[in-house]
Amino acid sequence: MQVLLLGGHGKVALRLTPLLLNRAWHVTSVVRNPEHENEILALGKGHKGKLDVMLSSLDQVKSTSDAQKILDAVKPDYVVWSAGAGGKGGPEATIAIDQEAAKHFLGASFASACVSKFLMISYLGSRVKKPAWFPDEDWADTMRVNTEVLPTYAKAKLEADQYMTALAAKRKADTSARPFQAINLRPGFLTDQPATRMVDLGRTKGKGSVTREDVAIVADQLLARADVEGWIDLINGDLPVDQAVEKVAKEKKDAVEGEDVDGMVKRFFP
Repeated sequence: MQVLLLGGHGKVALRLTPLLLNRAWHVTSVVRNPEHENEILALGKGHKGKLDVMLSSLDQVKSTSDAQKILDAVKPDYVVWSAGAGGKGGPEATIAIDQEAAKHFLGASFASACVSKFLMISYLGSRVKKPAWFPDEDWADTMRVNTEVLPTYAKAKLEADQYMTALAAKRKADTSARPFQAINLRPGFLTDQPATRMVDLGRTKGKGSVTREDVAIVADQLLARADVEGWIDLINGDLPVDQAVEKVAKEKKDAVEGEDVDGMVKRFFP
């Protein structure tokens, strides 16, 4: 498999890259800063797969055609979005990367003849309505973060998530379209602790934290399966990753439940 990894120098992506390579997959890691190239290429040592680095500034991806040029150069089977402004460059950079560039790559990927899977790494609080399984106190704190602490980030991620959901729903309605896996992995508060390999996955019991290494491990396993899609929330919990992923695949419970998916489709595709 050929994987296009956008945001290759991010903390999750750096942990994900060796896992993908260990599957003997070919990974093209997209980064902005040429100083990071050697660090990323070093991740390929001792693994089965092939690793390339592509230098590109995602804030310069201004259209779906710009994103398509990158897809055309790589011809990936899978696309992973692990990019973000990371608070650098102010609100303008957050909107340009986390929202607009993400949407451009989504649009290009869904239209591409080669891409069959898109995994977006978002965050657990990216939603409009309180899910039925979420405690009131946790939901109130989530909304406080979205409106008071990280309002631009929350807006940008929600816009990209909703666009992805609308694209997936529209494609499912088209019986002539080839299968496409749209996976929205939504971790809670990220930490740099070592992996626990114990998670709460799918519809989490509420807010919580999760190690970046565990996010990478879950993402790797989700990418390797043909039977998962939709919104998948993630925090550290009490179930081994293998079992948690298998449970999500078997139960087919989409954490998008409660959100207005039809409204998303109508908004983006009137």
